[in-house]
Amino acid sequence: MLFISLSTNSILTAALSLLLARLSCSFLSFPDVPHIAAYFGTKTRYEEVNPHLLRDALSVNKSVLKPPDTERCSPVHLTAVIRHGSRYPTVKNIRKIHKLSELVRREASGGTGVTRDWLQNIQRRWEMWYTEDMDGQLVEKGREDLHQLARRLSILFPSLLSEENVRKRRINFLSSSKHRCVSSVEAFQEGLQQHWGGRKVQYSHKLDDQLMRFFEHCRGYVEGVENNRTALAEVEKFKQGEEMEGVKRRMAERLGLPYHRLTPDLVEAAFFLCSYELSIKSLHSPWCFLFDESDAKVLEYKSDLKQYWKRSHGHVINSLSSCPLFHYVFRTLDKAGRPRRSSEASPEPASILMGHAETLLPLLSLLGLYKDKTPPTADNYNTQHGRSFRTSEIVPYAANLLFVLYDCQRGPRLQLLINESPVQFPGLETEDTPLYRDVRATYRHLLDRLEVKSF
Repeated sequence: MLFISLSTNSILTAALSLLLARLSCSFLSFPDVPHIAAYFGTKTRYEEVNPHLLRDALSVNKSVLKPPDTERCSPVHLTAVIRHGSRYPTVKNIRKIHKLSELVRREASGGTGVTRDWLQNIQRRWEMWYTEDMDGQLVEKGREDLHQLARRLSILFPSLLSEENVRKRRINFLSSSKHRCVSSVEAFQEGLQQHWGGRKVQYSHKLDDQLMRFFEHCRGYVEGVENNRTALAEVEKFKQGEEMEGVKRRMAERLGLPYHRLTPDLVEAAFFLCSYELSIKSLHSPWCFLFDESDAKVLEYKSDLKQYWKRSHGHVINSLSSCPLFHYVFRTLDKAGRPRRSSEASPEPASILMGHAETLLPLLSLLGLYKDKTPPTADNYNTQHGRSFRTSEIVPYAANLLFVLYDCQRGPRLQLLINESPVQFPGLETEDTPLYRDVRATYRHLLDRLEVKSF
């Protein structure tokens, strides 16, 4: 019995040692991720939506492709609408960050009776390294976002993003003219070349702001929302409401600052600082300790309110402004899916369209996605915790909307993926990959609108 006991103890000790070793390795393998990282809205890392990528950035789950088992199908075209990768703050936010850092450095006392190591880190070690010339430019992590996305999509669609199609420049690339988008579309092309072992990249993208920045060219949107002070009334009301006041009060207490010294903009600047340090440098910034999870949810909701009323279902014109891009996507799919003679050239295998969160959100809304029964307002925060409209999950950096067209026995079929996960078309929920003609019928009321410029 003694021998058995000793053997059991030895086995338990060995197993425990192995477990601890694995845990140690796992903690060493991943950066220290802030507890509020999943609530940064449009400033969220792509890895928060797909955490398995922290273990393997090229991990691909081919089961997300769902052509029907009852038919022989093969993918014939991919249209990908992609948001740019991780970026620096814009000048406006850099100025807010500078104002906040100066206030905290000079006046914050940290309250009484509580150890504030993180505050000492901010006041003594943290440096204001953001400069105005950065102004929203793509960072190195952002280039990696697009390199890796390109390689994953090449694994998922090897016949479309093939070496031959890359080499012979059969893939169509369009981009917004903003530098972060141009850098992103270049990085995507570099990723394709890396995947197929190419060395020299010959960029072949074109700039098209009529498509990728349609919101600037839609008079109804510019006049009705962009330049209309009342369009975001719910956001302004929430900024002065009890939830935001509570976040501001708790932040003032943690910093040891008079309550009146903080504004909603400065609260948001601190929250953004936490997000930028993570997305740019993979750092758990000391600024993150200013917020607990309940604070982060309030700030995420404030961001979602803005995006909902400015870019999504809040106003009808928000989604209609994306009609030029919507029509372009379906014209491309029509061309790729139509029957052709053997003597005709093969359809374009892929179209890669690089834009912004402001490009994706109106298009997703026009497709009828993420529309909750009860819209978010300044007064219903407590009933909105289960909402589907969460920009942290929908449009993180490098967000992507994929239209996958298949050639099947019964005719062309179309599948939709968002951030590399399958999503069903509204009204066609019984099938993952409905017939393309059924998708067109669902959106006929939009496709029949020929006078796109009238919006």
